Amino acid sequence: MVFQGEVLPIAALLERARTASSVTPGAGIGVRHTAAGNAARCAALLTAGDTVEAAWRFGILQTLDDYTSTFRRGGAALASGVFADEPAYTGSVQVDAAFAALADYLAERDGWQVPTWALDPTRRTSRWFPAVPAIFKTEAQQESPRAFRQRGIFITGRSLARA
Repeated sequence: MVFQGEVLPIAALLERARTASSVTPGAGIGVRHTAAGNAARCAALLTAGDTVEAAWRFGILQTLDDYTSTFRRGGAALASGVFADEPAYTGSVQVDAAFAALADYLAERDGWQVPTWALDPTRRTSRWFPAVPAIFKTEAQQESPRAFRQRGIFITGRSLARA
């Protein structure tokens, strides 16, 4: 390793690493993106003529990614903050139900309190298969997590799988 024009021996590198302040990347950073913010963007997408499937991909899957990133930085207590503020209604009953389902699903999975807004009975739809091809609808009815199924949303086990 070259440091300011000099090559440091391994012992010096180890000593420098041992005495360096420990800084965890992302430490001290709170919640950056929220379900409420993503819902507002979904409302704008829908108003501009985008489909509910596009709102699913952007709103719900992006919120899942935001939650996962926050969880990795600060654990469940911090990550639950992604859902602290109630998302405004988007103009799509399906998408509104999906935000509630995602909050309920993650709260149950990771052991935090489901936000009150997610239990609102108006955040339900009759029967929606977001981004599920017809050939996989039976699979979605069998695999959909309780939080989604109770709100009329049917997804496959792969629907929430993220890279």
